[in-house]
Amino acid sequence: MKLEVLADAAAAAARAAEFIAAEARDAVRARGVFSLAVSGGSTPWLMLRELARLDLPWQAVQLFQVDERIAPAGDTERNLTHIGDTLLKRAPLPAAQVHAMLVNDADLEAAAARYAQMLQRIAGSPAVLDLVHLGLGPDGHTASLVPGDAVLGVTDADVALTASYMGRRRMTLTYPMLNRARHVLWLATGADKRAMVTRLRAGDAAIPAGRVDARHARLFTDRAAVLPA
Repeated sequence: MKLEVLADAAAAAARAAEFIAAEARDAVRARGVFSLAVSGGSTPWLMLRELARLDLPWQAVQLFQVDERIAPAGDTERNLTHIGDTLLKRAPLPAAQVHAMLVNDADLEAAAARYAQMLQRIAGSPAVLDLVHLGLGPDGHTASLVPGDAVLGVTDADVALTASYMGRRRMTLTYPMLNRARHVLWLATGADKRAMVTRLRAGDAAIPAGRVDARHARLFTDRAAVLPA
C-alpha cells in the first residue's frame, strides 16, 4: 500500500480526486473505458466535488456504487443522494453511465444478483473495476463489510446484502469484487481514524478493511490520522 499524507481532510480529498482523474485518463487510453466505484462518507463528498471540476474523459466513465443503504430514493441516508449533489449535478457524466444499486426492488437478493450481472456486462466476466474508492469506519469496516456480519464470508457473489447496521440493511460489493480491482483508493482522515489507519496499514485482518488486497492500493490521509496527538 502506498501512503500519501496531506495537511488536512480537504487537501487529502483534492489529492484523491487528482489521482482518480489521472487513472481515468490512463484507463481510457489503454482500454477505452474507465470503471469507477465510489463509497459513502463525508470526506468523499469533498473528493467528488473536486473531481467534478477536473478534466476527465467523462463520456468513457462508468460509475458504480460500492455500497448503499436500503432506503427510499432521495433519502438523505442514501449514498446516491450525495453522489448526485456532489458529482452528478456538476460533471458532464451521461446518466446512462451511472449505475445505482437496486435497493428499492422488492426482491433484494435478486436485485443484488442483477447488479453483479450489470458489472459483468460492463467490466468483464469476472468483473474487474479500474478503481474502487473505499472509506474506513471507526470500527474498521469498509464498504458495508462490517464486523461480525455474515457478508464477510461471501466468496461466491460479487454483490451481497448485509444484516441491519446502524438501523439499515445495505447492499455491498464483496471481497471477491474488491480484490479484483486494478486499483484501490482509500480516503481516511481525522484523528478519530488514527487507530484504524494504523491497523489498515499493518494489514490487520482482524478488521474488515484489513482483508482488502493492499498490493494495488493507495491511502490518502491527513496528518491528524497518522501523527500522535
